[in-house]
Amino acid sequence: MRMTMVGTGYVGLVTGVCFANTGNDVTCLDVDSGKIERLRAGECPIYEPGLTELLVRNVAAGRLRFTTDPNEAYRDAQMVFICVGTPTGADGRTDMSQVERAADDIAEAIAALGPRQEPKIVVLKSTVPVGTTLAVKERIRRRVGPEVPFSVADNPEFLKEGDAVNDFNKPDRVVVGVEDERTAKVFRHVYDPFVRNGHPVFIMDVLSAEMVKYAANNFLATKISFINEMANLCELYGADINRVREGMCSDKRIGHHFLYPGLGYGGSCFPKDTRACIAMGEQSDYDMALSKAVDEVNRRQRERFFAKIADHFASSGGLRGRTLAFWGLAFKPRTDDIREAPALTLIRAALRQGASVRGYDPVAAANASAEIGPGMTVAKDIYDAAKGADALVICTDWDEFKSPNFEKLAGLMRSRVIFDGRNLYHAEDVVPLGFRYVSVGRAPVGPA
Repeated sequence: MRMTMVGTGYVGLVTGVCFANTGNDVTCLDVDSGKIERLRAGECPIYEPGLTELLVRNVAAGRLRFTTDPNEAYRDAQMVFICVGTPTGADGRTDMSQVERAADDIAEAIAALGPRQEPKIVVLKSTVPVGTTLAVKERIRRRVGPEVPFSVADNPEFLKEGDAVNDFNKPDRVVVGVEDERTAKVFRHVYDPFVRNGHPVFIMDVLSAEMVKYAANNFLATKISFINEMANLCELYGADINRVREGMCSDKRIGHHFLYPGLGYGGSCFPKDTRACIAMGEQSDYDMALSKAVDEVNRRQRERFFAKIADHFASSGGLRGRTLAFWGLAFKPRTDDIREAPALTLIRAALRQGASVRGYDPVAAANASAEIGPGMTVAKDIYDAAKGADALVICTDWDEFKSPNFEKLAGLMRSRVIFDGRNLYHAEDVVPLGFRYVSVGRAPVGPA
């Protein structure tokens, strides 16, 4: 198939590269000429394990191209995937401006080709409010007239940052919303190489396909907020959330996935999609009470954790003049994505109270530094970050943080305090070295 990806962000780039890798002819379109030049040179603008290697291989094979020219991108494409950003606006609603611009550009290209062209399939790959795909269809139809053939579809993505290539190549399921059997047949064909493991391709109506993505992400966000609320209750009553989790999750009806206490969810999907569900409810005069609670618990979780840091230093003059070391700046491991990252929330709060901050992350440090500005010093490794620090704050569970040399840390730090937002450690490993250890859902241990 000849495919065009509109947008070379996270979704568009992973989708385009993986489709090219199964033999499709893929063009990636973006308005950012600098990004396009980097991609043509084989430089991947995002950190995603395995993606650069596939990109370079498929560019060399001639199956993958990058352009800023809409005419070049749309002219011969059989399928056009809209993969542009749909950020949350200040009012909580999804900003559809990039989708609308893409639809207008596609309409112009289709109109220029006339009524005798092969019908193109315009696919919404971006996460969009329910009803958007059909609205895009009407927007294009108004511009091209009744005689020009095309169809639309919704094909939500389910890519975990840090494991996106594997998720695309071996999906748990593929969801497609269509209006006609011809379009359904095309999707079965293009996804056949990816579901030979027996996992399903669900062909359904467009509105249901759009809702699947929101329902899935909202549910996963709910699980995270639920376990964090239980963790907070454990702290108040002296229970250990790790033991509670073991006993709870052994129930096969519950399972273990997404039930880890910590600093809450971040990234580009869970916060945005939960708020989009709230906004969709408001538009229909329906109170999404559970979704609102999930979002509020997630926000409060960071505030509660920062209060632990501030309270520890309150009796000795507060945070002003203190140095805090932050391990982990991305919202999760195996990505350089800092969108809605808990670390950034905590760092900004610490800076407001007069603390100095040193941060380390294996891949996200540059992005975090650009976002935070000169208030944060970037460290070269975990021990450089901890040198002379009054406290260590763990925000992301990168593998290299899980078994540090605690004796070395004890010698480097000015004050032996660890605030572990990911529950990486055991008290018996740190308390004998004189550390005060504060985690999530467990009582603080060690010298006050």
